[in-house]
Amino acid sequence: MRIDHRSLEPDQAGSSHSYNLSDYNAMDAVTPFSYEILLVDDHPLVRLGVKHILEENSELKVVGELRNGLELLEFLKFSLPRLIILDVSMPHMGGLEATRMIKASHPEIKILILTLHNRPEYLDQARLAGADGYLLKEEVDKELLSAISSIRQGRTYLSPLMTA
Repeated sequence: MRIDHRSLEPDQAGSSHSYNLSDYNAMDAVTPFSYEILLVDDHPLVRLGVKHILEENSELKVVGELRNGLELLEFLKFSLPRLIILDVSMPHMGGLEATRMIKASHPEIKILILTLHNRPEYLDQARLAGADGYLLKEEVDKELLSAISSIRQGRTYLSPLMTA
């Protein structure tokens, strides 16, 4: 079963912070040799495009698609992916705040920031938050798999346009 934003609806009590993930079994979605990736972006088309690129590599497995940092923190109570691809600007909780919280509680989880923000101050904030990589959305089609490969090898990835 795949988790996406439709399966993270508020529970019967209507709490905006309580999600019913009881039907999710991580082993249903992951093969023994796959690298589990969680996509977090408030734009469905971005998630769809990123997922399409990831599906080109049989070693990579998208285990969920979420819309914001609050959904992400709730997801992590039930499942811990190896890598989170995370947007900076999202409603309810942005990617930089979520990165700080995740790295404080789960430093082993790798985080690749995927963003439109090409200003150095965003990059600096992402680094301070503990992000393992920073990729501009305009380069995602050419650089996403390279970014993931670098991060998997323990290196920090920086979008080529940010180094120019």
